[in-house]
This record gives sequence, C-alpha cells and structure tokens, in this order.
Amino acid sequence: MITIQNLSFKYGKKEVLSDISMTLETGKIYGLLGENGVGKTTLLKIICGLQKPFGGHCTVHGENPFNRTPSFLNRIYYLPEETEYIQNDYSINYFAKMNAPFYLKFDHTKFETILKEFDMDVDKKLNKLSYGQTKKAAIAFAIATNVDLLLLDEPSNGLDIPSKSMFRRIMAEYCLDTTCTIISTHQVRDLENLIDPIIILDNRAVLLNETLERISEKLYFSLQPSIPANTLYAEPTLGGYLCVSENDGQNESRVNLEALFNTTMQHKTRINELFAQSQ
Repeated sequence: MITIQNLSFKYGKKEVLSDISMTLETGKIYGLLGENGVGKTTLLKIICGLQKPFGGHCTVHGENPFNRTPSFLNRIYYLPEETEYIQNDYSINYFAKMNAPFYLKFDHTKFETILKEFDMDVDKKLNKLSYGQTKKAAIAFAIATNVDLLLLDEPSNGLDIPSKSMFRRIMAEYCLDTTCTIISTHQVRDLENLIDPIIILDNRAVLLNETLERISEKLYFSLQPSIPANTLYAEPTLGGYLCVSENDGQNESRVNLEALFNTTMQHKTRINELFAQSQ
C-alpha cells in the first residue's frame, strides 16, 4: 500500500530523514517509535501529502501523496498530536456532520458508539472540552472515517490511564482489516498489545521494521535473578532483572516494547545485523 524509497527530508540545512526505504501493508497497525525530534511526525506528513520529500519517493496506492487529489484525500485521515483545529463553538456531533461527507465510508453509528464508550456527550461544545476529551472526540471521528490509511500522531497524549486502556480496546475492535494504520508515539507502554509491526526511527534512519513474531525469533526477553553475560540490555524490576538477549534457541518470549526500544537504541549496529540475517 505504501512504498517509500530512498526518502530524505530537510528543514533548511537540517536533515531529518535520510535515505529511508520501507513498504507498509494493508490490515496492519504499525507502531512508529522514536524519541522526540527524530522525524516521526515529518514522515507521517510526507505520507499524507502535507510535506514534499527532499529526495526519494513515497507512493500510496501508486499515487504521489503531495498531489493531494480528491480521490487520494478521501481515502486517508491524519490525526495530528495537537487538536486546535477542532476547538470551535459547535458540538461534537455538528463537527462530524460537517466533515463526514469528505469520507465516503464514514460510519455515524460507529462514531457515536465510540464516543459512548469514551463516555462522551455528542452534543457537548468542542470549546468546552478538556484536552483529553478533545483527543477522544478526534480519535472517535478518525476511526469512524473507515479510510484505507489512518495516521495517528501521539494519539494517547492527554488521555488518562483508563482512557488509554479504552483507546487500545477501541483500536483493536473498530479498525478495519482493510485499513493500514500507523501510530506514532514515544510512549511505547501506551500501545502495548496493540501495534504490530514495529518501526523504530532514530537520527534520520530506520533502525528496525519488523513484526513481533520475527522480533521474538531473534531476541529473547526474560526475567532473571542476575544479569547473564550475554545480555544486550537489562533493567532492574521486581524479582530481578528484565533482560534482553539474542535468541540462541530459547523458547519464544513476549516482546516488551520499552525494553526492545532501549535495546535497539543501545545496540544499533548489532540489531541491524541480527535482523538482516535470513531476510
């Protein structure tokens, strides 16, 4: 669905993305991970056509996103981190009625159902909502568009703990199998058990772009009473240490996203070598 080849982007003389290549498929919820400032938002804006690449190519369903054709725009939805664009003196329901016609597969019933699950009143004025409430209204609208490509930039920012849990459940239940979803975040714990595959960006480059299954094949996550000699990464936890090592025949383990991220950041070259094997 999305093909990115040798993509680069600069803000003035500052290079943000450098020679990035990847392919993203329909029916998956990709987690785009990385620290602030590594180019996650820039990449999302290029994919939806709000930024033009400095070099290389990005195509979505064979189209150049920067052309912003109507046939392209009604198949994608980009939810930015900040939501000032919907802070207006009208209701959540009126916002949906005004904007839904731009999306051919918008589902009003799904929109209202998600709002109810978020415990939101559709008749409440947008400019009377808290930041977290505004985020929930925006998320409900985004999912209800039923677009082919859904881009969410830091969607869990502003949500309290119960709402983050509800967000994960709603995404798993209501995102269509025909949608390619990309969720950008630096708060990896918020998206545990939701995202797969995992993309990790750092300093202009793609450090990792793999499924959880393949990550589990290559890396072993375990709780140990002490740190084994072959450990790539370890952090103290209740009962010992959470350790990440290369999988040398151990049983498959549950991937811990935060530990995976820290391991990748500390061992960039080795992780690249490890996942380049058997490709």
